[in-house]
Amino acid sequence: MAHPSQLGFQDAASPIMEELLHFHDHTLMIVFLISTLILYIILAMVTTKLTNKYILDSQEIEIVWTILPAMILILIALPSLRILYLMDEINDPHLTIKAMGHQWYWSYEYTDYENLTFDSYMIQTQDLTSGQFRLLETDHRMIVPMESPIRVLVSAEDVLHSWTVPALGVKMDAVPGRLNQTAFVISRPGVYYGQCSEICGANHSFMPIVVEAVPLEYFENWSSLMLKEISL
Repeated sequence: MAHPSQLGFQDAASPIMEELLHFHDHTLMIVFLISTLILYIILAMVTTKLTNKYILDSQEIEIVWTILPAMILILIALPSLRILYLMDEINDPHLTIKAMGHQWYWSYEYTDYENLTFDSYMIQTQDLTSGQFRLLETDHRMIVPMESPIRVLVSAEDVLHSWTVPALGVKMDAVPGRLNQTAFVISRPGVYYGQCSEICGANHSFMPIVVEAVPLEYFENWSSLMLKEISL
């Protein structure tokens, strides 16, 4: 969960997000070292009064500032490509959920269950109870089992949307007429918040996403109760 004055990412709740955090730290270390070196060179140029008027070129320096940036780019590109392939890999999901974006709410369909569908609207500020978060709570949460591979099929009914949950490292565009897919495994139980991340109209800021991860037996009980409610 994000908090005021936060500088870093949210705590990782999925293996992919943990990989993204490690990559962020890896890249930030490289940026910090480069910035320190450049700052040292600038300070040295400003403070020293020594000059050499007879140096026209330096092959050694030109070789260094050509090879060194190439090596740095390789050090950034290799782990980045690895994570890209990990995010694109979907192997034998235990549960498939279809998330449809609308102006301005989300609807969910559990494709492994017959008729298990519901809409998820933001709870208005005046209807919030103690402990709930403004602009983030919904009347129906997307309930999923923890430690299970989950596939989410994402699309939209009207305009562009984006299904995003930062703690899970998930961000997938919802495009009308196109079915995109993403996958994740939630490492621990909890409630994870996200929002539509594609400007989609006047109420773009008011279509939150709430994913709740529970143990498998709790999920089975919840799905049974939902199916009974829908059948009534």
